[in-house]
Amino acid sequence: MSTSSSGWSNAAMNVALVALGLLVLVLLYSFITRSVLPRTDATREANPAELVGDVMQVEVRNGCGVEGLAAQMRHFLQRNGFDVVAVGDHASFDEPRTLVIDRVGDLEAAHKLARVLGVPEAQVVQEVREDYYLDASVIIGHDYESLTPFTQP
Repeated sequence: MSTSSSGWSNAAMNVALVALGLLVLVLLYSFITRSVLPRTDATREANPAELVGDVMQVEVRNGCGVEGLAAQMRHFLQRNGFDVVAVGDHASFDEPRTLVIDRVGDLEAAHKLARVLGVPEAQVVQEVREDYYLDASVIIGHDYESLTPFTQP
């Protein structure tokens, strides 16, 4: 009887060691990715519109008509620390290029957002709208396949 009892004990110990080893591997992976891959700083450096909070507030609009792109970009931006306050379709689906639009007069913040998304600087425009309570708008164009949220696995 002691042989069977010690067999179960050894099996339980082996399972516990494997589980602990997997936990250590996950924690090690997490530490390495946080150390090697820099996290985007989504904090607002200037706040000309005196918006509440420190995190950049962004809206995402689908301007090319491919289903699910705005939601996918929302998840990417949220994982990178941005506050996505609105997601939906743009007024039309004929946008050839993705645009980042500065809404509060902080062009540097719009450029930061564009860099995170992989949008060229030439596609950052300024349209200050005092009735919008957000920092920037992103209009996804037909060039979406070249953007960072859609090239990463």
